[in-house]
Amino acid sequence: MDSLSDILSGLRSDGIITGRFTLGAPWGFTKNAIDGVPFRIASGGSYWINVQDCPPMHIKSGDLVMLPHGNRHIMQSDLGVPLIPFDSICDENGLSSEPVRPIALRSGGSGEMTDLYTGIILFRESKKNKLLSMLPPIIHIHAEEINISPWLTSSLKLFIEESMACKEGWRFQAARIAEILFAAVMRIHLQKKPKGSQEWLSGFNDTRIAQSLLLMHKMPQHEWTIPELASEVGMSRSRFTCLFQQLLGISPISYLTSYRMTLAANQLTSEKCRIIDVAEKVGYSSEKCFSRAFRKWSGITPRAYLQKHLNA
Repeated sequence: MDSLSDILSGLRSDGIITGRFTLGAPWGFTKNAIDGVPFRIASGGSYWINVQDCPPMHIKSGDLVMLPHGNRHIMQSDLGVPLIPFDSICDENGLSSEPVRPIALRSGGSGEMTDLYTGIILFRESKKNKLLSMLPPIIHIHAEEINISPWLTSSLKLFIEESMACKEGWRFQAARIAEILFAAVMRIHLQKKPKGSQEWLSGFNDTRIAQSLLLMHKMPQHEWTIPELASEVGMSRSRFTCLFQQLLGISPISYLTSYRMTLAANQLTSEKCRIIDVAEKVGYSSEKCFSRAFRKWSGITPRAYLQKHLNA
């Protein structure tokens, strides 16, 4: 059973913005928070990254880092190197700080060179997505761990290089490759993650909670209740609710509602469906009840959400 694929099936990428940064030591910059999931993989010199309240991490050549929350962060060739805003580096290179196409830039001094292959995976409503919000602020995959998937490093670098040319169909290709990349990182992270950490992947540490997640993901339209879910996985209601909350930090019904709204948002903007059709696909027989739940999740009604994306 491919549990991870079932869990990730509702997480669709809108695309990816790629770039290649050539950085000569000493170098250092601050990067503002973004609505996306940045990743970095480097060759050459090592560097340090500091994400919000996390301690600085030393990143070596070949390591991959991913920032699931898109938090503000600092990157520098060595601790103590003066920092400049990333926007200023973009200005120096004649680039937009909010690009819609791949970017290439050079910065820093004449010391050891770091080639930074970078990207931002764009997920619709990433800030409201429970799958992403339950992940840690930074995921660090060491080079030797990436060897679990030996194709990952070479394929990723090749893809970024090719994306710079923006050939016909590159946007569609980029969106699909972004999903493959995210799934590969999640698989490696799952294999190395210590038990007991509170994030959605922790549900896989308990086969019963994993089964309940799969049930909700496979049949989001079903009228799931706590008693039914608990019965399906062979647990009492109280024990099931307590363990689910303990492992994922959220109640089963809150998780289900968030997942349903994530699916609905994707369907509203990618399929030609009536709102009631979308509502029924995610378990609501009443358009009014669905609209109320969607508004609570997104801040606007389904109709306004659809119009917003049509005008984007």
